Amino acid sequence: MNNYHSGHFAETIAMLWLICKGYFPVARNFRFGRGTGAGEVDLIMRRGKTLVFIEIKKRADIRTAAYSVLVQQRERIRRSAEAFLMTHPKYAGWDIRFDAVLIKFPFTFRHIKNAF
Repeated sequence: MNNYHSGHFAETIAMLWLICKGYFPVARNFRFGRGTGAGEVDLIMRRGKTLVFIEIKKRADIRTAAYSVLVQQRERIRRSAEAFLMTHPKYAGWDIRFDAVLIKFPFTFRHIKNAF
């Protein structure tokens, strides 16, 4: 399994795990326009009236995964979140949160709310 497939699998497992925790999927791999400086958001989920933009990181250990969400990436995700909200006005007025799900196979998960 190459890195792309491994990452896609990790995103799927994380989404299912979050669904079991009461989250509902809104979008997956959301990307807004090339050249905008926005990055891809792995998962966008909602829980109650909170819209959660989630970065998934799969690494050999949880600590490495935690340190792999770089400042530049966080800024690109924020710009994508702004673009998502502009193109989906039904979420205006909702609470917004940026989370991270860290994964170490087999089946070690850590959900960090308000990760950045």
